[in-house]
Amino acid sequence: MQAYTSLFEILNKAIEEQQTSLNTSSPKEMYEPMNYIIGLGGKRVRPLLTIVGCDIFDANPNEAIHAALAVELFHNFSLIHDDILDNAPLRRGNTTVHEKWNHNIALLSGDGMMVKAFEILGKSNAKHIPELLQLFSKTGLEVCEGQQYDMNFETQDNVSVEHYIHMITYKTAVLLGCSLQMGSICANASLESQKHLYEFGKHVGIAFQILDDVLDVYADDEKFGKQVGGDIISNKKTFMLLDAFELANEEQTKELNHLLFSKEISTTEKVKQVTALYNNLGVKELAIKEANKHTDIALKHLEELKANESKKQHLKEFALHLLNREV
Repeated sequence: MQAYTSLFEILNKAIEEQQTSLNTSSPKEMYEPMNYIIGLGGKRVRPLLTIVGCDIFDANPNEAIHAALAVELFHNFSLIHDDILDNAPLRRGNTTVHEKWNHNIALLSGDGMMVKAFEILGKSNAKHIPELLQLFSKTGLEVCEGQQYDMNFETQDNVSVEHYIHMITYKTAVLLGCSLQMGSICANASLESQKHLYEFGKHVGIAFQILDDVLDVYADDEKFGKQVGGDIISNKKTFMLLDAFELANEEQTKELNHLLFSKEISTTEKVKQVTALYNNLGVKELAIKEANKHTDIALKHLEELKANESKKQHLKEFALHLLNREV
């Protein structure tokens, strides 16, 4: 987005410098995977939001650069470990770290990225470090809790849509809220402003994850960058699956359970037939409606934020562009 061109330049320069540091670090077996996953790029939304959260108050965006790098390193650490837990073959259209190297190297390099994140955060302005560390540590723990909830769901039969929303709030959404709030801390923003930015980011994150679940089923596999239908193949409890169980009649429930747990159906056929059930039950449309609800909540918080009005509009446009994900 053109409004953020200069902020992206600041961010990308800092990430490139970090990659150079990783590239010359030893042992290479530990640092090469870190450099690899950062080099895969992605949209870098979270670290950008950290800089945006500072810039929106007309503060120097460089004040938030260490916080932004910490967010980017933490996010990539979580991706390495999530891919191991999900046994995922692809990340951003490329081989995952544990597939390219092995599980042990992936675990250790992920741990190293987490430690690096805190090391870099500690280089922030000294007066902001206590607040930044408290928020970052709280968020990091919540992300781990969200991942555990997600894993728990795999063996639980009584998971509700409300449980799902709570899980994705922790696993995904709180990091977007944290990213923006960390930027606002670096800008010396008021606690009220910090809260509005946090809630804006959190609800955008919830909407984003629901739409990501929709894309997992309905996306063009060349554009998605991950295995389409992966959530269905792994019986992952998503908004659509949980809604399907709530809406299905007795016959459809029996069919859905058979598709999920039968050992005789190929993965291709499983994805095809579960998707057909989703279509019949209209759960894709319900998921998009839920995502729109959280988008509206996010925009309400942005409206109430006391900050540069032009930059607020840029953030609104960026969020809406992010959520328009061809679903």
